[in-house]
Amino acid sequence: MDNLYDTIDQSILKSLPNPTTGAYEIKIKIPEFTFLGVSKQPDFATVYLTFYPQDKIIELKSLKEYSFQLRNTIVSYERLINIFYDHLMEVYEPQRLRMVMVCNPRGGISSKLTIDSDWGARGGKERYNDWKVDDVWEVTM
Repeated sequence: MDNLYDTIDQSILKSLPNPTTGAYEIKIKIPEFTFLGVSKQPDFATVYLTFYPQDKIIELKSLKEYSFQLRNTIVSYERLINIFYDHLMEVYEPQRLRMVMVCNPRGGISSKLTIDSDWGARGGKERYNDWKVDDVWEVTM
């Protein structure tokens, strides 16, 4: 049975206490991210998370279960990245979260979507400069 985007359940996401108060960065890659596009055809992407924790870290098993629920969810990737980002921000309250979704080609066109909590447009303070560099990405056709 197919679900619509408003059924995405953020309560699946669980946290663990951050074992340190020291600054560090966590990078997570979800290479087999799958969902149903608005035409009910499967879409595939690789999702990259850059996470600067505060009090909580991501329990990876719950992140996997969260992403699995999307396999039967009808949603555009533009809406999906925003929902996913909002859920991660609400559950984990990180110092910084950068999410990049590189979608597999559809009709010969590839897409890459990015959200960064550091952006002023997202309420950030723009204190990190790593997102301001030239963006190079490879597309497999």
